[in-house]
Amino acid sequence: MITGIHHVTAIASDPKKNVAFYTQFLGLKLVKKTVNFDDPTTYHLYCGDSTGAPGSILTFFPWPHSFRGRTGAAQATVTAYAVPRDSLDHWIARAKEYNVPVSGPAERFGEEYITLRDPDNMAIELVASAAPALGEDVTPRSLHSVTLTEWNLGPTADFITSLLQFTPVAEHGNRTRYLTGGPGFLDIETVPDQRRGSSGAGIVHHIAFRTPNDETQKAWHEKIASSGHSISPIMDRNYFHSIYFREPGGVLFEIATDPPGFAVDEPASQLGQSLKLPVWYEERRAELEASLPALV
Repeated sequence: MITGIHHVTAIASDPKKNVAFYTQFLGLKLVKKTVNFDDPTTYHLYCGDSTGAPGSILTFFPWPHSFRGRTGAAQATVTAYAVPRDSLDHWIARAKEYNVPVSGPAERFGEEYITLRDPDNMAIELVASAAPALGEDVTPRSLHSVTLTEWNLGPTADFITSLLQFTPVAEHGNRTRYLTGGPGFLDIETVPDQRRGSSGAGIVHHIAFRTPNDETQKAWHEKIASSGHSISPIMDRNYFHSIYFREPGGVLFEIATDPPGFAVDEPASQLGQSLKLPVWYEERRAELEASLPALV
């Protein structure tokens, strides 16, 4: 069973600018500061709500001085957060005050939204779909949706409906919206003449969907493998377990477990305050701490 979007992972350049935008401007919390398990010379930074709940998390691999990528077909091109329904004027004014590029408001599927650009020009939509604000709290509530840009709707639509059991719920022009089994929609934008995107800073690396536990993840692994699609082994990411595979259009998908969560190696009250390493890198802690840039 898939129960919504778990997280979105993207590539960034300057880690300080990245953290400043998502925590100081957007209001998310840095809930985990660790390293890329496949390249420990760079951070893996996790931002989300106060506890890092699945469905609120946006993570980054920041490679300083990396080239900026190009958005296009065969990519996840937009990540959207739900914000209170009465908050878009606030966000537009805040973006202008802090010189953050902003466009909109516009409307899609009966919801108003604006589009922001982070320091690497990655598109972040704020969708006025959450409950009205309580007092002055207008911070993003959870991931609202992720948009895929594809040349051809058919193969990807068949994959996500027949295999992943997503449900089409609405159409708007060249865009089809799918319910992912829980919070968070997957939108597919079909653009047959779009050039292929290229990887780099400002580009989404993969989308992770939720599953409740290891047993359901193992069942998904067996189902996807038996369908003839290539899939990774189950991988331990400390804060969840992961499997990776590509949908027919080429976008990398992940299915991640909800547990054990981000409080597994530090108290919930201290999330994101210190560098956390997997056990196999602990002997390199001094070296890695010296090589990683300080985050302020």
